[in-house]
Amino acid sequence: MLFDQISNDIKEAMKSRDKIRLETLRNVKKVFLEAKTAPGANDVLTDETALKLIQKLAKQGRDAAAIYESQGRSDLASDELAQVSVLEEYMPKQLSTDELTAVLKEIIATVGAVGPQDMGKVMNMATKQLAGRAEGRTISACVKELLTK
Repeated sequence: MLFDQISNDIKEAMKSRDKIRLETLRNVKKVFLEAKTAPGANDVLTDETALKLIQKLAKQGRDAAAIYESQGRSDLASDELAQVSVLEEYMPKQLSTDELTAVLKEIIATVGAVGPQDMGKVMNMATKQLAGRAEGRTISACVKELLTK
């Protein structure tokens, strides 16, 4: 399980004195524990839920880095991006643009979408099928491009 792997990796980061990795993994574990003890969670954290939490943390880190960059704080931005790179080690490999386009063409054919008015149908299926393998805004931009052709 991802929760156990994170716990073991925290120990390894402590031994190797890797400050950024340790800080990042401790934050991930904190988020996992909060999700596990949330009302209705029944003290269970599935790998699927854990993966979604890691993706959310990575997105927050990228967004924070962009804000820091825009404010001229490249030192803080590089710290955020270093943490994001640690998080990305636990995420599945992202699809390339060509792979994403191929999968989306299949989904468009399956749904029978013919134009931009069908974007909702395509996005609904695409976000479920591509969860964790592509960012939502990337999927959206690609779908919009394919449906307007």
